[in-house]
Amino acid sequence: MRKEELKDFLDIKVLQYNNLKFIESDPIQIPHRFSKKEDIEIAAYLTATISWGNRKSILTNANKMMDLLDQAPFDFIKNHEESDLEKLMPFVHRTFNGLDFIQFVRSLNHIYQHHGGLEQVFLKHSKTNSLQHSIHEFKKHFFEIEHLERTKKHVSDPLKNSSAKRINMFLRWMIREDQNGVDFGIWQSLSAHQLSCPLDVHSGNVARKLGLLKRKQNDAKAVKELDTSLRKLDVKDPVKYDFALFGLGVFENF
Repeated sequence: MRKEELKDFLDIKVLQYNNLKFIESDPIQIPHRFSKKEDIEIAAYLTATISWGNRKSILTNANKMMDLLDQAPFDFIKNHEESDLEKLMPFVHRTFNGLDFIQFVRSLNHIYQHHGGLEQVFLKHSKTNSLQHSIHEFKKHFFEIEHLERTKKHVSDPLKNSSAKRINMFLRWMIREDQNGVDFGIWQSLSAHQLSCPLDVHSGNVARKLGLLKRKQNDAKAVKELDTSLRKLDVKDPVKYDFALFGLGVFENF
């Protein structure tokens, strides 16, 4: 398939999947229940963190997270007492448990109290063409307070060759200005051209079949290669093609 044909094909698939119907079965529906910026970004970050495995299970457990935070995530993060954290202990999603959840609440509180919030951390360390260094620095800030060593595995680091799929997905949700109402675009200090495609098994396999990706492993090097390919198709909004790759893989078994 020639570049022009490939772009036309993928643009059609973006239109097919980048619409409000997509929200009905996707974890992004959880932050869409909130209207306040801080509630949206905290709900989005926590939901993205547990977005691996069965999608039904992800949605069930993300809902539980919001219930445990009294459906007011920013207020809970900012104003909780130590005794409020006890009710988080029974939570579990695969290897993410109540101890991890409590650590995330404490670390997020630290981010908002001492670094001006999630957006400011990513903005402070952003590069003009990529946010992968920002993710690395975010993890450092997230765990600069006393923390459980076991919880560090739940925040990926692309500078250690992780694809950082879930954080890249979270950043797409926050930054990409979506005319169709799926992604939020509430972090206007950062730009869609800096985003990297959330690379998983489905999008990786489709990208390889379409000749957008040659590397076999889904790691940071593969993300960089895929970014290069997608930016040739649309330099301003390359990650819109995540909808096409994901939709082709999950819904069409391409």
